[in-house]
Amino acid sequence: MVKLNEKNEHLGGILRDMGRVMVAFSGGVDSAVVLKRAKEELGDQVLAVVVDSELFRDSERDAAVELAKSLGVEVHVTEMKELEQPEIVANNPDSWYYSKKLLYTHLNKFAKEMDYPYVLDGMIKDDEADFRPGLKARTEEGIRSVLQEADFYKTDVRALAKELDLPVWNKVASCSLASRIPYGTALNAEIINRVNKAELYLQSLGFDKVRVRYHDNVARIEVAPEKITEVLFKREEIQQQLNVFGFDYVSVDLAGYRTGSMNEVIEQEQLKSNQKAFA
Repeated sequence: MVKLNEKNEHLGGILRDMGRVMVAFSGGVDSAVVLKRAKEELGDQVLAVVVDSELFRDSERDAAVELAKSLGVEVHVTEMKELEQPEIVANNPDSWYYSKKLLYTHLNKFAKEMDYPYVLDGMIKDDEADFRPGLKARTEEGIRSVLQEADFYKTDVRALAKELDLPVWNKVASCSLASRIPYGTALNAEIINRVNKAELYLQSLGFDKVRVRYHDNVARIEVAPEKITEVLFKREEIQQQLNVFGFDYVSVDLAGYRTGSMNEVIEQEQLKSNQKAFA
């Protein structure tokens, strides 16, 4: 706990030095900690910006707005049209770079108009170890990842969020719905909507941690390993409903729920390349 307190003090010092900040606010635990601490340190010199995106659920946007308001922070909602950007629609591994580049460029422009010298995001130390092309866009655009700067890992963030009495301290991580689509499959509104409906349906059945990975006419369901039996028990109704959403076949991933599973293909290809290089 002493270490967490030290990190929190460090975070506070970073924020105080900035004086006036705009926070890219998703409503998740990471950005919630940034916003809460910024409000505590800087008062009304903080603006939360929530993105209305085609690749995130409307319910996530609305929840983020309500949470920011409950923290006493001024909120601005801004719209982005990712599906009008060819580099994002292509859905290649570097599409994440273009998506973040679009976001950060948009936020920087708004920050300049509103006279906010710093734009903050919620990236944490764990993000440095994952496949994150957005880090390059973040660095190029001069966005500050204050949790990374203060050496916060996910366990630290959740512990501090609980201490700060944030209602999202144990919230399941959310991500762009594009993360459910295999690389190389072009994005469109119909595919995004199909995946979204399927996940919302499974959540309504009590599967809080769930991903529906899109493989053309096949839905690959990921739930927590201990929940797989429950999916199988409800297999007939799940199959029937996902058929209505446009999936001909429904499968269950035996490895269970995990974030970034679509990146496993990239990791396997990189491993094969390395093996060939040293053969």
